[in-house]
Formats: sequence, structure tokens, C-alpha cells
Amino acid sequence: MSIPGDWNELVPLFLERSGAAPLTVDITAWVVERDKDLAQALLPHLPRISKLSLCGYSFTEDPVENVLPNFFASPMPNLTSLKVELDEDSANPTNLFPPKAVRAPQLFQNVSKLKSRHLTEIPLYPMLYDIEPLVELTLVSYTFHFQEFIGFLRSNRNLEILDLQEISFTGIPASPAPIRWVHFPRLRRLALDCGGAINTRALLSSLSLPRGVNIEVRQTVEDPYDLASFLPRPSTHIQDLLVPITTIKYLPSLGKLYLSGNNGSLSFDGPKLSYTDYEELDQFATGTVREFHLAVTNQSYRLPQVLEQLPALEALVISQGCVSPEFLSVLAMEPVLCPSLNTIAFLDCEVTRAAADQLEEILAKRANSTAARLHRIVIVNHTQDLPDRSLVSQLRNLVPRVDVIMGDQLPDLL
Repeated sequence: MSIPGDWNELVPLFLERSGAAPLTVDITAWVVERDKDLAQALLPHLPRISKLSLCGYSFTEDPVENVLPNFFASPMPNLTSLKVELDEDSANPTNLFPPKAVRAPQLFQNVSKLKSRHLTEIPLYPMLYDIEPLVELTLVSYTFHFQEFIGFLRSNRNLEILDLQEISFTGIPASPAPIRWVHFPRLRRLALDCGGAINTRALLSSLSLPRGVNIEVRQTVEDPYDLASFLPRPSTHIQDLLVPITTIKYLPSLGKLYLSGNNGSLSFDGPKLSYTDYEELDQFATGTVREFHLAVTNQSYRLPQVLEQLPALEALVISQGCVSPEFLSVLAMEPVLCPSLNTIAFLDCEVTRAAADQLEEILAKRANSTAARLHRIVIVNHTQDLPDRSLVSQLRNLVPRVDVIMGDQLPDLL
């Protein structure tokens, strides 16, 4: 339930019709700050609120309790999700970790059963520590002292999702010691946008993560570092989480690298990929990769060396561009690369007649080797880019199965 400006008629009607169902309440300060009757209308229903979002409030000049009087003085026993965003015009708090002596907003007296919280520039008061049910935490736009933040994380070890956006640190140690490590045995997703490689590296060096975790590292255009700059040194712990790696998606034009294995994944999103040539892959064990995605680029001189490191590759996915015979010719090299390859997929690509002719040459050379026989070609594209019937017929003369799919999604099984 979002609180609109003409709430006087709509909100009472909604509350009446909703019966005893849990409530999701989304309140924006500028809409209700001049209408004090709103809090009074909601007071009888506070025990039903399970999700609460407060946006545009100040915690210094005009506390949220002044905008919604008596609203937070009453208990909210079913509150499990809280999202609070500071007013953009408010001064950022100088003390992000206030001591117990500092009076905390009444709002935070109702957080003992939180499962999810999303905070933007809000001080982390003592009652926000050690919340046993808390499994999801999102923090946006903070500059923390590193050791204080590590202490805060240590009090929330039951987290399953940790999303840090626009986060930076002061007081980063030159070499984080194991004593600072925070163990997250249940973590399933870790997303980091830490405003600089050094911030991400320091944090990853201080966390002990479980197998099966999905790690997302994001960097800004103003911070063009390669992936190695973000990972701990040595990056053995991160590598071990993925072994054995089964899928790699390397898409430099989109600034994306994705590796998955062992039920977990590592994704890297950054502009630096646009200027590199597969060098990020050198730091990972790729001998077990079965599916490899790459984009058609002019910088493909290292492609043979990369494919040499993929002896178990079964599916090659080529995307974004016009597939030239020269680009495919690497598969006709001797000795045969990727001997287990049985599927080639083209995603959002133009497959030309010349490329089909090159595939015919590739198949002929593989037929005279001990390599697996190519048995499937998949083409996924929008309507105007689908190959004509004669080209599809040519491909079907080459391999037992040709799938032509309209759209932008590959089939689940390649």
C-alpha cells in the first residue's frame, strides 16, 4: 500500500477491505508531512504491518517521529522488512555507529523480528546489531571506517543476501589479518559496488564465504580497473568457491564476465573488459568448462590460446555481431581445439553464407580426428536477422540438428 496524496478516501477503504491480511506500507515524506491524520488512521493497523518503506525523511533536522507522531511508539510485532532512505537534502550523519548513549529514533524499536532491511545513509544504531532473524541486508551510499564496519558485519552472520551499493571505506589495513574475517555460512548472494577496487579487495579479503555463493562485483566508469584488482591477493579463496567451473560468459562489449561452478558464481561488471583480450580468464582453472560464451570482436588474436584451455568444452555460444569465416577458422586449426565440442550456438548474430561454408570445412577436419562430432547448431535472433531457408538447409546437411529460434533467449539445454 503506497500512501497517496488523496489518502483520506482510499486508505480507509483499503484497510477495511484487507481484513486481517499483512500490510505492506510505503510512505513518502513530502506526501504526508503536512497531514498529521494519516498516522492516526494507520495506528489501529500497526500490528498488521509486515513491510514498511520510508523515503525522504531527515534524521537530524526533522525526525521521522515528528512527521508521523505516535506512529513508532506502538509495537509492530509482525514487521519483517524495513526500507529507510534519507532525504537527499539532509546532511549525511557524521557518526555512522552511534553509541548506546545516543538516542535512536523510535522507528528502530520495532526491528527485533526483521528478516530484511534496506538502509540509505542511515546511522547504524546499536539495536541494528545482532538481529537473529535478519537474512537480507542492503546498504546504500555509505563511507564506513573499515574495522567498525567489519564489526557490524560480524554481528549479522545469519545473512543470506548482502548487497552493498556505493560503499567506500576509510582506515583500510594494508594487509587484512584472518582475525578480522567474518564468516557467513548461509550467504547465497553477495553484491558489491564499493567505489573502488581497493575497497572491494579489502572487504573480500575479510570475508569467509560458503560454497554455492553468488558474488557480483560492479565497478563504475570512473574506476576502470581489471578484475584482478578487485580480488584478494592471492585470490585462492574466491577461486576455490567456484571449482569446478562449468560455464564462462565473456562479453567485453557489455563489460561483463560471468563464471559459474559448484552451484555458485562470480560476475564482474565493468568497462575495463572492453579493452582486454580474455586476460581475466588466466587466473581461473578452466579445464572443466563445458559452456563458453564469447562475443564477436576484432580483438580475437588470443582466442586460440583461450580455447586450448577448454579441453572439456561441449557448447560454444557466439554473440553480438557478424560471424566471419576468419572468426570461426580457429576451430579448423590442427591439432583440433576443444575436442569435446558438439554444439555451436549463435545468439544475436548474423550467420552468413561464408560462415556456413567455413563450418563445412571445420566439420571435415574434425571428422578426420578423434574429436567429437558436431551434432547441433542453434541460431537465436530477432525476426529480421533469422537466416533464410536455403542457409538453414545447408546447415542441416552438415549436422543432425539445427534449431532456429525467434527471440533473445537460448534454450535451457545446449
